[in-house]
Amino acid sequence: MFDRLKAYLDSIRARDPAPRSRWEILLYPGVWALGFHRVAHWLFEAKLFFLARVVNHVSRALTAIDIHPGATIGRNFFIDHGFTVIGETAEIGDNVTIYQCVTLGGTNPANGKGGKRHPTIKDNVIIGSGAQIIGPITVGERARVGANAVVTEDVAPGATMVGLKARSTLVPAEEWIREFIPYGTPSDDPCEPRSDCIEKLETELKALRAEVAELKAAQARGRADDVGQASLDFGRKSGTDD
Repeated sequence: MFDRLKAYLDSIRARDPAPRSRWEILLYPGVWALGFHRVAHWLFEAKLFFLARVVNHVSRALTAIDIHPGATIGRNFFIDHGFTVIGETAEIGDNVTIYQCVTLGGTNPANGKGGKRHPTIKDNVIIGSGAQIIGPITVGERARVGANAVVTEDVAPGATMVGLKARSTLVPAEEWIREFIPYGTPSDDPCEPRSDCIEKLETELKALRAEVAELKAAQARGRADDVGQASLDFGRKSGTDD
C-alpha cells in the first residue's frame, strides 16, 4: 500500500516542479479528492449510494473538487489546484493530468449513448485549465486539450485541441512528443492556425496610420499657407492705406 502511495506521489512530482518533497504533495487538494473518491466509488459499486454521496459532499466541501462517485478513474490521476467537476459516467485512464477549472460534463440523458453522458479520457491525456469536455466523447491517448477549449467531438490520439469550439492543430502522429509536457503545449510554435489574419490586420493598421499621418501633414501645410496668404494680404492692405 505504501509503495503504491509513494509511486503515486512520485508520479505527481514528475509532472509538477513546485513540491520539494512528498509531504507537500500530500497536502494537494487533488490528492485528497482522489482519496475520497476511491472510498465513494467503492460505496457506489456496493450500491450504497447515499453513503457514497455523503463522502462526495465532504470531499467537495474540503477540496472544491466535485467527482461523482460513479466516475471511473485509473492510476496516477492528478488534478493540479482543483475547482474541477467530473460527471457520473466519466471514464479516466492512467497518468491523466487535469489543471484547474476543468469540467468533464454531460449531455441531456435523452441524447446520451445508452446512459453514457460524460467523456472518456484515455491514458496520458493532458487537459489545460478552464477546458470543457462535454458529452459521451472520447479523448484519445496522449491528446492535449488547450486552456479554455470546448471539446464536443472525439479527439484523435496525439491531437492538440484549441479554441471555442475546439479544433485540432493537426500535429502529425509521428511528431508526438512522448515525454510529459506541462499545460498540454506540444511545441514552442503558436497553436493558432490563423496567424495570417493577424498579420493582415497589422499590415492594414500600418497603412491606415500612414494615411492619417499624411492627412495631418497636408492639413498642417494648408494652415501654414493660409497664414502666409493672410499676412501677404494684410501687408498689401497696409501699403494701400499709406
